[in-house]
Amino acid sequence: MQPKRWFLMFCATAAALVLALMAFNYVTDPFGAFGDRFFQWFSYDETNNPRVAKVSYLRQHHEEYNSYVIGCSSSSSLPTEALNALYDASFYNMIMYGADMADCEKIANYLLDNYQVENLVLNIEISDGASYDTESDPLTYGLHYLEDPDLPAFTYYTRYLLANPRYGYAKLQSLETDTLLPQSFDVFDEETGTYDKRVRDVEPIGNLETYLAAYSDFTTLDQSGTVGLYQTENCMRSVAAIRDACAEKGVNFVVVTAPIYGAYFNKYQPGSVEHFYTQLAQVTPYWDFSCSSLSWEPRYFYDATHFRNCVGEMMVARMAGDDSVWMPDDFGVYVTEDNVSDHLAKSLTAQPMDAAENSAQVPILMYHHIVEEDDGSGAVTVDQFRAQMDALVDAGYTTVSLQEVVNYVNHGGDLPEKPVAITFDDGYSSNYELAYPILRERNLKATIFVIGVSVGKDTYKDTDYDMTPHFSYEQAAEMVASGLISIQSHTYDMHQWAPYESGGPVRENILPLAGESESDYVAALTEDFTTSRDLLEAATGEPVTALAFPTGLYTTLTSAVLRDLGVEVTLSTNPGVNTVVRGLPQSLCAMLRIGVSSETTVETLLASLQP
Repeated sequence: MQPKRWFLMFCATAAALVLALMAFNYVTDPFGAFGDRFFQWFSYDETNNPRVAKVSYLRQHHEEYNSYVIGCSSSSSLPTEALNALYDASFYNMIMYGADMADCEKIANYLLDNYQVENLVLNIEISDGASYDTESDPLTYGLHYLEDPDLPAFTYYTRYLLANPRYGYAKLQSLETDTLLPQSFDVFDEETGTYDKRVRDVEPIGNLETYLAAYSDFTTLDQSGTVGLYQTENCMRSVAAIRDACAEKGVNFVVVTAPIYGAYFNKYQPGSVEHFYTQLAQVTPYWDFSCSSLSWEPRYFYDATHFRNCVGEMMVARMAGDDSVWMPDDFGVYVTEDNVSDHLAKSLTAQPMDAAENSAQVPILMYHHIVEEDDGSGAVTVDQFRAQMDALVDAGYTTVSLQEVVNYVNHGGDLPEKPVAITFDDGYSSNYELAYPILRERNLKATIFVIGVSVGKDTYKDTDYDMTPHFSYEQAAEMVASGLISIQSHTYDMHQWAPYESGGPVRENILPLAGESESDYVAALTEDFTTSRDLLEAATGEPVTALAFPTGLYTTLTSAVLRDLGVEVTLSTNPGVNTVVRGLPQSLCAMLRIGVSSETTVETLLASLQP
């Protein structure tokens, strides 16, 4: 072959390969750089580079929003729904990995110049004083060329068209393993721009020692106080530029400072920290949440620099003056030039909360059927139940409803010194006929979780099979009217008895069936719970916000779906005493219960109530 012809063939082959690479990257678009026209999977793209993918998303959806949050990744926990209510707006969260104020200034200018913006919330973290205008990786941390006036469009498009094809290949592989809940490759909720924390927000959290064992990073943080905030002046210059740009366009500009875990906060030089917040007050008033008694409680943080979504709810509640949401008294202060010195003198020396201030030990007893005489089934007899209730009273325990526990956690309500919750599963007639009179005589509270399909029946569903009788909706309403009894859900029909079922798969508990798709499971669970809730609420007039898992089994998806459906409390059958934490709704997830049977003596019962 002649050299010239060989060279032309080589060039043609190389060109074809380059074109193939560009076409592959354009179609798969793993960073959303070209608008993800073929997959529209922005939660994946934003996970690779939120700076780029969010601009592409907004170019297609900006009509849905009129307000924005900007800042580093901790900004995700500022809840868009709460901000929407506070400002009567439609917020989108532009959070980015490791964003500094140079990034925020460019993004703010892009938003203000291209979209309708009524409110701009800027979240500032103390680390913004330590880093400015850095970019560790142009693919994953680079800005969209529309955000960055210094980035030529040609450079931008070339960067992503010629990117390593492994990114696109990984996206295609991830499509095959995608689930309804977030995984490591799609951590964003594309409609709000926030991290999708549905998994983290239903993880059971209570006991501090258990939490620290699972999240040991909290105990190994640097507290040397040696890191300087040498970029403070540059940071403040960008904040001032954003402030002025908002003022020019008549945009409401709000600045908040992110809560930081105390041990992480202490790694910065104290003088630099005070200077940083003082300088910020000279640029603009701001809501300061950075350091308070809450900062020393690790259960309010996902890690040292990312506060939980429930803390974001507290922040917006403080800004709105909403006293119904619990938070420490020293959490959130509106800082100006006039009060910054006094405020910093208090906040920078904030002390941890006393455990008794924000947590309580709540044992929950679990009963089922009550019998007149011991029948060998393991059911508690009337005499045993009466003796156990008397023992609780004599030992100084006060029965509480689950709603009182919810009020303690979510709204800062009070609990008695020695609380105990009494629960019954299934909804047997014996709960009404035998247990309820004993409870009523002693003015004791209890919660009964009923199987909806069995209410008022003594035969199994649509069969002639005899079963232990269950009380009726009318009897449920009578008990609720007493003010002592709450009737909640044990599912409508997800606690089936296999020997009595005929045809089709059997749901013995709330777990997905073998081979059931996620979407089918979610639909089945949603229908079952809403049916249970609607029937109970219609009969008793009481909100249904709690569910006891049949046989105690559940999945993370189960918990996430129920949380979305408004279930505030779920109960397992795992033994132990619960630690409930004010402001931490996760402490109401999969709560522990102490099972009581005919073999439970008064002495063992009282001993089991101790933490």
